[in-house]
Amino acid sequence: MCLAIPSKVLRIDGFMAVVDTAGTEREVNLMLMHEEVAVGDYVLIQQGSFAYERVEAERAAEALALMQEIMSQGEADVRAW
Repeated sequence: MCLAIPSKVLRIDGFMAVVDTAGTEREVNLMLMHEEVAVGDYVLIQQGSFAYERVEAERAAEALALMQEIMSQGEADVRAW
């Protein structure tokens, strides 16, 4: 199982996009998307750098805040969730 971090779309060029994932810019492929994606949207990305789901901004913000809270707790073992 993997944990997808909501990533904000910064630029789009055809089927490729540049996203911000936790402060790191990366290029992802949009071929698997079943709906339109625009700059400013949040997407989830699977292994191999393919975006597969658009996430509403409110839901993305909640997930990112929760992840930040967990990470700020130090060296807690996340497997204990």
